[in-house]
Amino acid sequence: MKRHAKSAYTMLKNMGVPMYIHEGESYHFLISAEENYDTVWADYWAMSDGSYGELDDFGVNEKINKVLDQYDLFCEWQNPGALGVYDA
Repeated sequence: MKRHAKSAYTMLKNMGVPMYIHEGESYHFLISAEENYDTVWADYWAMSDGSYGELDDFGVNEKINKVLDQYDLFCEWQNPGALGVYDA
């Protein structure tokens, strides 16, 4: 994993964002959308409906976007359960 992606991964991990690394793919790491117990980090089904104030129009928590922006990264849905993180 590239240095900037590892830094973002570490920062998000320290915030409690559920993530995992899946080697051999084009993304740096995945953010889980299936472990929204105390905080809703990502919700595929909440896209654009405004049901959670902290989520953007694509169902991603703004705290995640802030960290990814800081490291010139972005995320997109791989499936309803996971977001892939890529270079911007």
